[in-house]
Amino acid sequence: MAFSRISKLDPPCRGIFRKAAVMLCTLFTSLFLLHCLTARCSTTSPVKASSGRAAGLFEDFRSMRTKRLAYQWTPGSELTGYGVARRSSRVLADERSGQVSELPEEESFILPPPDLVASRKVSPRFAGKLSPLGEGSKKLPQALIIGVKKGGTRALLEFLRVHPDIRAVGAEPHFFDRNYDNGLEWYRELMPKTLEGQITMEKTPSYFVTREAPARISAMSRDTKLIVVVRDPVTRAISDYTQTLSKKPDIPSFESLTFKNRTTGLIDTSWSAIQIGIYAKHLDNWLHYFPMEQILFVSGERLISDPAGELGRVQDFLGLKRIITDKHFYFNQTKGFPCLKKAEGSSKPHCLGKTKGRTHPNIDPEVVQRLRDFYRPFNMKFYQMTGHNFGWD
Repeated sequence: MAFSRISKLDPPCRGIFRKAAVMLCTLFTSLFLLHCLTARCSTTSPVKASSGRAAGLFEDFRSMRTKRLAYQWTPGSELTGYGVARRSSRVLADERSGQVSELPEEESFILPPPDLVASRKVSPRFAGKLSPLGEGSKKLPQALIIGVKKGGTRALLEFLRVHPDIRAVGAEPHFFDRNYDNGLEWYRELMPKTLEGQITMEKTPSYFVTREAPARISAMSRDTKLIVVVRDPVTRAISDYTQTLSKKPDIPSFESLTFKNRTTGLIDTSWSAIQIGIYAKHLDNWLHYFPMEQILFVSGERLISDPAGELGRVQDFLGLKRIITDKHFYFNQTKGFPCLKKAEGSSKPHCLGKTKGRTHPNIDPEVVQRLRDFYRPFNMKFYQMTGHNFGWD
């Protein structure tokens, strides 16, 4: 009788036990998952749990790392495959609230592989040391083309800009002669951005004849490298006059401006077209502030007859690999001087503008000879000072 009563109660008991077991399993599973989530949060997030807003910023940072992180290559060319970069601490703002959170100082991450850097046309000279494409900083120039007017400075600058390790200002800043009061920061802002190892340059031909320029450039940096394009002073003076004549057709003749007194044959050295060509006098002023080893004299004549040769000398002087060679030039018969087959940032041939290569007016041969006689002693002194005979006499 008792046995039969127990048997009647048996099925319900088994159901209760089954439900209890399922509930216990669910409870243990929930506790395990909660434990895992707690452990994950404590090990992966460097931001305190109490800083809910900062934690959100950290996640935003992780998702936008490649867009908002400023980084640079660290030395380690011996590494293969990927390189490691470190970023400086970056303060990121939550645009919705205006609150900020400064992230850790030394988080490391993986950079793109070297073949990706190569695909972005980065110079091998900077491999392993570059900031991302489009980045860089503005620096004061390490090299200047300081003269001379109508010597070929524009041609030289345009040729040099083909080199991937040179960045140059297109317009003439005239900082050390006309705009010095604006200050070095104003000057720096005119410069293009450069990457590590690239050279910043500018050209202003009037620096060479500006008395204050050497001291001012030396105050900026005594290590500045100086380039002077020089040309036969008689031809240069005629070219200078031709440029002025194109702007002011009513100016006096070249002959009347050359002489203080045509009868006595006394040359008017106060006329800028004549004065600029007294190279020895101007160079003497520069040698008070810079050694000759920091000044390179480029032949304006050879820049036309052998541009690759002169550009080779300039690249050596700047400590750059000789990348600009004969293959970059062709001779334009119409203009009478060399042009670039491909200019900087272009796939098309490039010649200097119509203001270059003007036809010179006919000058009385007697006046030309008188000028040659006048310049001869100054030229000889200049040859002696530079250790180079330019063959103008």
